[in-house]
Amino acid sequence: MPVLHQWDYLFAFGIIFAALDAFMIGANDVANSFATSVSSKSLTLRQACIAAAIFEFLGSVLVGARVADTIKSGIISNDIFQGNAGVQLLAFVCALVSSSGEFWLTIATRNSWTVSTTYSIVSAIAGVGVAVGGPNAPNWGWNNGKGLATIFAGLGIAPAISAVFGSCVYLLIKFIVLVRDDPTRWALMTSPFFFFLVGSICTMSIIYKGAPSLKLTELSDSTLAAAIVVTGIVLAILSLIFWAPFVHAKVVKKDYTIRWYHFFMGPLLWRRQPPADAGDHDAVPDYRIRNEDHEGGHTKTEETSDTDSEKEKEKATSDRTPAQQPSSKLAKEVEDPHPIEGAWAEPKNLWIIARYKAVPFVKKALTHGTSVDVHALQAGEENTASGRRLMAVHERAKQYPNDTEHLYSFMQVFSACTASFAHGANDLSNAIGPFSVIYHVWSTGTTAGGKSPVPVWTLVFGASMLVIGLATYGYNIMRVLGNRITLHSPSRGFSMELGAAITVILASNFGLPVSTTMCITGSTIGVALCNGDYKAVNWRAIGWIYLGWILTIPIAVSCKYLLRAGYPTHETFIAQGTFAGCVMAIILNAPHF
Repeated sequence: MPVLHQWDYLFAFGIIFAALDAFMIGANDVANSFATSVSSKSLTLRQACIAAAIFEFLGSVLVGARVADTIKSGIISNDIFQGNAGVQLLAFVCALVSSSGEFWLTIATRNSWTVSTTYSIVSAIAGVGVAVGGPNAPNWGWNNGKGLATIFAGLGIAPAISAVFGSCVYLLIKFIVLVRDDPTRWALMTSPFFFFLVGSICTMSIIYKGAPSLKLTELSDSTLAAAIVVTGIVLAILSLIFWAPFVHAKVVKKDYTIRWYHFFMGPLLWRRQPPADAGDHDAVPDYRIRNEDHEGGHTKTEETSDTDSEKEKEKATSDRTPAQQPSSKLAKEVEDPHPIEGAWAEPKNLWIIARYKAVPFVKKALTHGTSVDVHALQAGEENTASGRRLMAVHERAKQYPNDTEHLYSFMQVFSACTASFAHGANDLSNAIGPFSVIYHVWSTGTTAGGKSPVPVWTLVFGASMLVIGLATYGYNIMRVLGNRITLHSPSRGFSMELGAAITVILASNFGLPVSTTMCITGSTIGVALCNGDYKAVNWRAIGWIYLGWILTIPIAVSCKYLLRAGYPTHETFIAQGTFAGCVMAIILNAPHF
């Protein structure tokens, strides 16, 4: 039974804004993680949403942190609350409101601005420290890698390190495989090594970042090293047994009749005979972002080609005489197999509206977030300044054979799913960590110490909201990432994700709080520069991304500083609509020292 009944409304606000925060993490942060896989065509948007739903949820619930840092990353000290449970409850409610419900994270996601949800909650808690204990309450210094100074340092350090690792991985693939005379053969020959590499790194990612509750880091260094190496070796052996014969039949033999379930046939596929017309069909997807016109020496995006064909149709239609122009009303009547005849309130019309109008509309609305054409959004509009600039960026990058790229799509999906598992296990605490403090204080009436338990139901609740956020609104972030920054392909995307994972692992070992958003962006830049031309990067897009990161910190902090300066003048919040009403209710009825 809750002890602090007089502050039930604070707990209610905590639930609402924890849900909104988890929703925004799914829409903003998870979308960052899967943008490379969708942009390179290794996964469709719907497949990415399904994969994220599975692995983010499993990571959150199965191995998510059962114990959360009460004071996030050591930003503020528990002593500033002086044992006042009510003030601590209020502080963390305000932190969640500032992180999720206030202007920044919600508006940023609405306007396709990529921000760091980790930095948002950390900055909000720093603002809480200022509001409660004054300007000196937060740890502004380095504080053994946990102070606010690391936030500013991470803006440059994390992307730079990630760019180095991403470029190293891609250069390894490029010079060993892609630039060879027979790249597909070399990709098959070297695939066990890359499977070993991705298996080892993804295992480290789970150990050091994604599974704190399993306490695997408490094992001896030799045991951890053996587990990492053995996992990589096992994955390499499995790739030789199952993956190699599967892709050989599909890529080399051009067997277009092979299906995903044939993968489990393993070595039997070496003897599988392809159909007689195998060479006449495409056995692998087309991973090219642009179609290349070799005769004219020009390039154009696939979306541009589609636009051209649509314009030709429109021109042919406009050339018709008025008598030839079809009546839009008549066309609509012909196309509608279930028209409304008579009064809409008639029983038969009510059935038509419910069955053939409302149901398809609701279905379309619910699945819109998983059916959007992200590549068309990333390509931009033709004959505009941004469209021409993006085309010039893509022309700086060479596209390699589809057969070769297809081999790396498997590794990219594997690394993306592992990173998603680790992300769900770790980064959901940005929303559920503060909420666990709220629940602890509200239910026990005592201040939470250095650690507070995290009930499993809160992890299920947060993971569900996270998945919903990606499935409904994640495309709005993906539209400004991926091919909007540089040309993507499975080999490039795999290198980007692996470079980001290596950076996160190193940062976790050294106790540096880095953002996965910053790491994947830095790795994307590093891989793009491997094209040998700095113009292969859309630097304007990078500038907007950096601006979003930088603005996150002062906005989240300053909103909470107003709680300290604005106690007597809470009228200033009135113009902020619903958000103002919530904050005003908190302030007017808040517990005091």
